[in-house]
Amino acid sequence: MSSDAEAPMIQRRGLMLVLSSPSGAGKTTLSRQLLENDPHIQLSVSCTTRDRRPGEQGGVDYHFVDAATFRDMIERDQFLEHARVFDHYYGTPSQPVEEALMAGRDMLFDIDWQGTQQLKEKGRDDLVTVFILPPSTRDLERRLISRAQDAPEIVARRMAKAADEMSHWAEYDYTIINKDIATSVMQLKAILMAERLKRERQLGLSDFVKALREGR
Repeated sequence: MSSDAEAPMIQRRGLMLVLSSPSGAGKTTLSRQLLENDPHIQLSVSCTTRDRRPGEQGGVDYHFVDAATFRDMIERDQFLEHARVFDHYYGTPSQPVEEALMAGRDMLFDIDWQGTQQLKEKGRDDLVTVFILPPSTRDLERRLISRAQDAPEIVARRMAKAADEMSHWAEYDYTIINKDIATSVMQLKAILMAERLKRERQLGLSDFVKALREGR
């Protein structure tokens, strides 16, 4: 019988895990905890034209660029998706994502429903989408106020937009109601594990099974 070293190797193309939610529903917290607990997934760092918030780092939280640079990147077709949100532009550079997927690394996206629709057009087979819902509207407003990142008028605008954002939940593969962070993180991990094990994502699986049947 042949040695194990002769058996075909099973590799996996990476996947794109998208988390979307209305502002304040907790997707950023969930993203950070998932990244801390899973070394096989990394955050896709978006470009944005908005100002840097306290504690944010360029190249870690976002690539902070001016509007002219952003428009030039659009013209050069360098984004997988891009959108204007509250007077600022956000976009996902395509090259680092494709390089990661080819290397078998998973990418995590913290984007809205508009960006998700654009990703579906360019990479549906690689995409896994999750919509995060708050347990209640009152809870959502409380979270927005308590994080003290935005002026009251911005909080009001975000709340006004939340109903429209939440109406897109059915366009996603999975939905999580974020009542408790620990439970939601556990649910995200379960989704990610199941998606990684899908037959079509395990490259070389057919050859591996063939080798098994041949006694290798």
